[in-house]
Amino acid sequence: MHKKDCFYLGKIAKKFSFKGELLVYLDTDEPELYENMESVFVEFNKDLVPFFIEHSNLHKNDFLRVKFEDVDSEEEADKLIGCEIYLPLKMLPKLEGNKFYFHEVIGFEIEDKRLGVFGKIVSINDTTAQPLFEVVNGTVEILVPMIDQFLVKIDRQNKKVIMDLPEGLIEMYL
Repeated sequence: MHKKDCFYLGKIAKKFSFKGELLVYLDTDEPELYENMESVFVEFNKDLVPFFIEHSNLHKNDFLRVKFEDVDSEEEADKLIGCEIYLPLKMLPKLEGNKFYFHEVIGFEIEDKRLGVFGKIVSINDTTAQPLFEVVNGTVEILVPMIDQFLVKIDRQNKKVIMDLPEGLIEMYL
């Protein structure tokens, strides 16, 4: 399995017991969706390695208490602390309407109700307080704030994000 075919689910935070149990921080709004998984991919030495789960249960909302097969001691568990956890993209719950995963709109055209199509989304910058669509129009890069009030429609069929942006926002780039 390649990382590009997976999504980040969380990170192994710490040991839970001396029998090899671990606490995994789940980076999701719905941790209960991941309570009964059979396996996950653990990034270990830059490779995704499948780990099968003997048992797991939610622990304090954002954590999943996990017992992996063949991890039976503190020493074996120590090697996994800090490793990231991934699942195949096909396991993501389908979103509808104007909800979307960042990766699914990459490559979509972006359209303003007033100006029409003004570029293509090449990535999402979520390192700032407000996530931004990074849009390319020829040689110009345009940063568009991902604000719910600006978002009109995610048109998955036509691969388009339609927005109603404040006047002047796009014009200042062009």
